[in-house]
Amino acid sequence: MAVKSDDISRSNGESTPQKRRLRSNADLVMHKSPISSPLKRKSPRRCIDSSPNTPTNGIEKLEKNCKSPVKKKLSNNFSEKPNWNPTDVKQMSAVKEALHLSTAPSSVVCREDEQKRLFDFCKACIEQEKAGSLYVCGCPGTGKSLSMEKVKQRIVDWAKEAGFQSPDVLAMNCTSLAKTSEIFSKMMEKNQPRKKINGSTSPLQHLQRLYSQQQQSSVTKMMLIIADELDYLISKDCGVLHDLFMLTTLPFSKCILIGVANAKDLADRFLPRLKSLNCKPLVITFRAYSKDQILRILQERLMAVPHLVFHPQALELCARKVAAASGDMRKALCVCRSAIEILEAELRESMSNLTSFSTDKAFSQQKTAPACIKTQENDIVRIDHMAVALSKAFRSPIVDTIQSLPQHQQIILCAAVKFFRGGKKDTIVGELNKSYMEICKSTIIPPVGILEFLNMCRVLADQGLLKLGQSRDDKLKRVTLKVDEADITFALQGVRFFRNCLK
Repeated sequence: MAVKSDDISRSNGESTPQKRRLRSNADLVMHKSPISSPLKRKSPRRCIDSSPNTPTNGIEKLEKNCKSPVKKKLSNNFSEKPNWNPTDVKQMSAVKEALHLSTAPSSVVCREDEQKRLFDFCKACIEQEKAGSLYVCGCPGTGKSLSMEKVKQRIVDWAKEAGFQSPDVLAMNCTSLAKTSEIFSKMMEKNQPRKKINGSTSPLQHLQRLYSQQQQSSVTKMMLIIADELDYLISKDCGVLHDLFMLTTLPFSKCILIGVANAKDLADRFLPRLKSLNCKPLVITFRAYSKDQILRILQERLMAVPHLVFHPQALELCARKVAAASGDMRKALCVCRSAIEILEAELRESMSNLTSFSTDKAFSQQKTAPACIKTQENDIVRIDHMAVALSKAFRSPIVDTIQSLPQHQQIILCAAVKFFRGGKKDTIVGELNKSYMEICKSTIIPPVGILEFLNMCRVLADQGLLKLGQSRDDKLKRVTLKVDEADITFALQGVRFFRNCLK
């Protein structure tokens, strides 16, 4: 009977709460169970893309969760610091000094691999008492000279600790030489300072004779020669450059020659004889800094300042723009200093506006308090300050021209940039039109016809952005970019549409 009454109660609908309780209990069990199947979740990107009505707060949360380690470290360090006072002369001078080009940082970050290769090369030469030559190349502002300075001090300290004779170090900038041959006189002074040279024998000949015969190891020490701006010798006297590298090939030479310059193919173009003698110098290339590297270097520089000077997003904007344009760290430092000066000018203007209202006390009391609060909130360098500084640093007539073009002409330039990234220097109008059509198709923009496309190419050629060759068939005319790819990238990367096109 009990069973029947139970069945009756179920049939009367009294089991619904029980079912709900059982379902809720089952859910609890599933959540607690270690062997429960994991929930299938989409990645943040898919979630955003698949739901066009996703609220902005959700996207912001995802972006916060997907922050890079560099950004996290940066934001954490800056959040711990109090805001600075731009009107304090000491604080202002400390910040400007930290960002000055002449201020050498305590450690050269983002160049650890290059410094290790330089150090290992010098170390091997000293251990084996063997001469060698090395060529350091890279774009301006990539840390070549700074890294060499650190390696020079490190190799001297290592030689003392390891029980080797510390090498004589001769570091010079080739642009400071009155004559190119003066480099050999400096080497003689460093090697044998007390010895006088006869008038009939040149310093080069004396060095050649010295390194051609065996010397007592206790008399002659290894010599580390660091020749910065080595490409200066190319324009003045290529023969001196060749003789300098040839000194390291003599049988009893103790020269460790390290040349530093911007040209990447200097050894191939100007030292073919060294290559034929199997004496071609080793090459270490310093590549342009990336966005994350510039951000990290700026962070390291500002660690010396105990106050918050820049908004983290302002620093990120500077790093991204400079990396896209050139990767020159010196340019990034100059832009940051310029942004500080823009903040200074803004604060001076706001202070002058406040003092102009001081005649009316009642009116001044109403206006001064909120203005002061606003000043305290905006003491740091913001994104708008950095944007103005960047536009001043990279502004050029070419950038202005590109930014003022109609959309389809800008798309043609994007197509040209993408087409020539593979190493090609020119193409025909027909191929460029195909690249243009692909961009229009991928972005769902109706393309123009071939005749209008040709007319736009002529307009771009008239403005000095493209170069069109001669041909009876318009589609077979050769097309070449007459402006730097970096100028086009910088001019258009502020618009998301073109930033995606250039990827």
